[in-house]
Amino acid sequence: MRVHSFPPEIGDRARVLVLGSMPGTASLAKHQYYAHPRNHLWPVVYGLFGLTPDADYEERLAFAKARGIALWDVIESCQREGSLDVNIREERPNDIPGLLAEYPEISCIVCNGAKSHDTFLKYFKSLPELGGITLLKLPSTSPIPTAAMRTTADRIEAWRILLPYLIPLEQT
Repeated sequence: MRVHSFPPEIGDRARVLVLGSMPGTASLAKHQYYAHPRNHLWPVVYGLFGLTPDADYEERLAFAKARGIALWDVIESCQREGSLDVNIREERPNDIPGLLAEYPEISCIVCNGAKSHDTFLKYFKSLPELGGITLLKLPSTSPIPTAAMRTTADRIEAWRILLPYLIPLEQT
């Protein structure tokens, strides 16, 4: 079955582009980024500021955008059964160069996990638009624990590297 990602969630103040690989089945069903109830993305984003996520999805998006965070996926569409990245086949990339041209204030791209990073490099590693943009491969916010990333707190600590790129609470 061919699945498609969503349009980017991005505001005028975007500084950081968080790229997933492809939304999982829970996200596709709700048409929301990181909709799986155990995904760590929203607790990590809020946790960077010492806060707990809003329950409402639109409030979460507004919070991220106010901090300069944009959300998208490296993959526009692919063949995949289930939610696992290992099952992705025949992927087509999103127009990341076009997005970067439209939002020149983006100074950091975060690949949310290994599949996002590997796919990004496969299609975009030699982009001239990447000149001056920091590319980070951060631990996945997937609910599947790893040896190094077992909890939300582990992920918050790893993602703290983003704080210099984000808009502080007092500037919103």
